Amino acid sequence: MARQRRGCPICEAGTRYVDYKDEYTLQRHMTERGKILPRRISGTCARHQRQIGTAIKRGRYLAMLPYIAGFEG
Repeated sequence: MARQRRGCPICEAGTRYVDYKDEYTLQRHMTERGKILPRRISGTCARHQRQIGTAIKRGRYLAMLPYIAGFEG
């Protein structure tokens, strides 16, 4: 029995482009350790998943988001 697919949360919000400065949206698509959530877990469409990945990587480069969260070393 197949499950009904839920819609992309970014498409439903009416957002055309994911911005790297929107930390709240990007934090929702990352784990607590700082990894990017896959599509099957986050429920985003392919287009927005690519935009999220690019935006998170840009935010990491500009030190707005962590590369590794909770690392003690």
